[in-house]
Amino acid sequence: MRVRFWGTRGSIATPGPGTTHFGGNTSCVEITTDAGDLLVLDCGTGAHPLATALMARARKPIHANILLGHTHWDHIQGFPFFSPAFVKGNTVAIHGPEGSHGSLHKVLAGQMEFTYFPVELNQLPAAITYHDLAEGIHTIGNVRVAAQFLNHPAQTLGYRIEADGAVVVYLVDHEPFSSELWRAGEQPGRIESILHDGDRRHARFMADADLVIHDAQYTREEYEAKKTWGHSSYDYPVQLAAAAGVRRLALTHHDPSHDDGFVAEIEAQARALAATLGKEIEVFCAYEGWEMNIEPRAAPRSFVTSEASQPSAAQRSFEILVVDDDPDTLALIVRALEADYTVTQASSGAQALQMLTGSIPDMMVVDYKMAEMDGMTLVRTLRAQPKTEHLPVLMLTGMADEASTRAGFDAGVTDYVTKPFSIPQLTARVHACLARMPAR
Repeated sequence: MRVRFWGTRGSIATPGPGTTHFGGNTSCVEITTDAGDLLVLDCGTGAHPLATALMARARKPIHANILLGHTHWDHIQGFPFFSPAFVKGNTVAIHGPEGSHGSLHKVLAGQMEFTYFPVELNQLPAAITYHDLAEGIHTIGNVRVAAQFLNHPAQTLGYRIEADGAVVVYLVDHEPFSSELWRAGEQPGRIESILHDGDRRHARFMADADLVIHDAQYTREEYEAKKTWGHSSYDYPVQLAAAAGVRRLALTHHDPSHDDGFVAEIEAQARALAATLGKEIEVFCAYEGWEMNIEPRAAPRSFVTSEASQPSAAQRSFEILVVDDDPDTLALIVRALEADYTVTQASSGAQALQMLTGSIPDMMVVDYKMAEMDGMTLVRTLRAQPKTEHLPVLMLTGMADEASTRAGFDAGVTDYVTKPFSIPQLTARVHACLARMPAR
């Protein structure tokens, strides 16, 4: 399997003398298998030089599979310049996460409306198909691809590519689920010691990979002011990759304000951290032009999802109970979720418990601060009853400190959304929480 970076920048392209080494094009990675399958991970501005190279070496029709993590502009803005799509006889299969508001076709056509671009999407001569992906295992060409939702304000998928006896994992636009990584009193560096189920699941997804390509847009100091933006600081993927037995870690999605010198300093700090963890892992910051043939191993680990029997959001209607004693907040959350889910509501913890004597929803969204019964008390009550012992509970809270987060997890909270939050952040967190839920 051959891997090459064509775009490593996040948010916006940054050409200029300060980005000549690590690159100024936005996200795009090329993977080519021994059988000739071509996978393009994200289609930022790096897709343009990739397309030029593909056309230059093409001796027969090009069959490209584009895997979009999500459809924010820095991940799709190179598609109008992906020249294989302008050639009749070529095929382009575009894959992306289900559950977004607007199909892949609609989103890509929107940026190619005549107001913005001289050629509209439906005028492209190549045969273009669109595929909405859920979490789980997919076959794309001859390649086994596992998909898993990431923690980002928009619906975003990470991809695990398994082919030719090698494993490459692409995890861009993701941030930690919890501000605290390790459980108290346990040995750091083991997946089982990770505090939050979402972070634990994230580490398992990258386990034993030959190469993990991971978001590392910020320094530790920058991340504190940019939580909920959907990106990581470099220390998070280094620690998880070491715990997961990853062989190489490429840090990517470099911030547009970081020049080559700044990114080089992040690389030095990430390598120093990796050296303290006592694991053999090669860490580097991705740069345009980096290329590697990943040699096959005798027995690479195939990813097996523990939620294989869980239907996707497109296959069933989830029921969510929202509990909040503030009528305005309650109405806002209900309106945000009812487009995708069956939503019931309760204005107090007592009312919620009464409703649960009947049918049990798939998930609850509970405000922490309520007058008669606070959210933590409600969760402890739920966990004491066999039929709601494992019911996923997403807590709405204004608490961001580690002690409060730990106390919530100890009480049985499944996940948090910290106020103030945007509607996309809430819906993405709900979707990810449901995806982690075992089938009932």
